[in-house]
Amino acid sequence: MSNTMAPWLLPDGYGRPALAALLREGSVVTEAGRFAVRRGATRHTRRRTPFAGGAAARAAEPVLLIPGFLAGDWTLAAMNKELRERGFRTYRSHIHANVNCTLKSALDLETRLEQLVERRGSRVQIVGHSLGGMIGRGLAARRPDLVAGLVTMGSPMRAPAAHHALLTRGVRALNRLSDAGLPGVMSSDCVGGECAHLSFVEVQEPLRADVQMTNVYSRRDGIVDWKACIDPEGRAVEVRASHVGLAVDPRVIDIVSASLLHQSAAFAGDLTAVATA
Repeated sequence: MSNTMAPWLLPDGYGRPALAALLREGSVVTEAGRFAVRRGATRHTRRRTPFAGGAAARAAEPVLLIPGFLAGDWTLAAMNKELRERGFRTYRSHIHANVNCTLKSALDLETRLEQLVERRGSRVQIVGHSLGGMIGRGLAARRPDLVAGLVTMGSPMRAPAAHHALLTRGVRALNRLSDAGLPGVMSSDCVGGECAHLSFVEVQEPLRADVQMTNVYSRRDGIVDWKACIDPEGRAVEVRASHVGLAVDPRVIDIVSASLLHQSAAFAGDLTAVATA
């Protein structure tokens, strides 16, 4: 089977970042350093804050974090820690390396969402980085009974193939491993067949009115075309960060935190309106 990505995954109007764009990803060192400085300041403040006044108010909905392509939960550990300290009840995706068939990953995460909803008695908000945001977008469309809101970070939902050629080579390597019989990795069908088509169509489906979405994107993104990360149904927020740095830059974490709170408040407002109608 061919290892070529389906042409409809790269619609007109979108493109692949140039080789020079990849150099911008070097700023992740600065972004990680910025996070380290923030953590140091936070620890200093905590030592000087009485225990009774140090606990953050607990947010309403649980939050599921989904990592990007080739990545695992560990890549969102910094964001997870920060969100927890701000009162969010966060949960890992249980993805060690996001290399499986997208539909299979979506089904596994759907089961994870069902477990969280049953456990917490509340719909879940999703934070997804890159491919993780695309999977989250599909879940939000298919299962609005499970998903209350979504924050995507550098997720090329409008054109999944609008990514750097280096990433394409990674996809093709996984396809070859799948063709050789290795389980748990993307097959050729996942990027050029019916599987790819079903995933793409699902990501374009409209969201239910009570499912809020924020799309965080950066024009400095050296991995994906930033224009593909803006969904017409979402609230677009521009940041200045590399693609990898979106997961660790404290300025992005601030925006993610504020977006989750905004979406939670909007959801509570919808419930109030229904209750008083």
